[in-house]
Amino acid sequence: MQASELNYFKEILESRKTQITKNISGVNEELDQLNALELNDEGDHASVNNNSMVESAIVSQQSQELHEINIVLGKISTGEYGICEMCEDPIGFQRLKVKPHAIYCIDCREIVEKSK
Repeated sequence: MQASELNYFKEILESRKTQITKNISGVNEELDQLNALELNDEGDHASVNNNSMVESAIVSQQSQELHEINIVLGKISTGEYGICEMCEDPIGFQRLKVKPHAIYCIDCREIVEKSK
């Protein structure tokens, strides 16, 4: 992969990392505010619990994506970016454009997903 392509993906990944960090921080603040509310009604409790579950699921998903981005940023610095972890073939440019933190090529991703 050319240096210009690496820089392109590095910028995208760092931008997404910043966005996710802000999102997680904002959601955590919201959860703290919801937990601090004094609720007297069962409907309010149910609503807050539902919102908390949704927010927690979002944080969990974004934390996983952040973890994957950090791994891939490390691969950029070591020159291993864009190489499938399973078959060690290059991951297609179009796949990386769609999911810059991909660690598997399309074929291997399907194998991994079927084995789960």
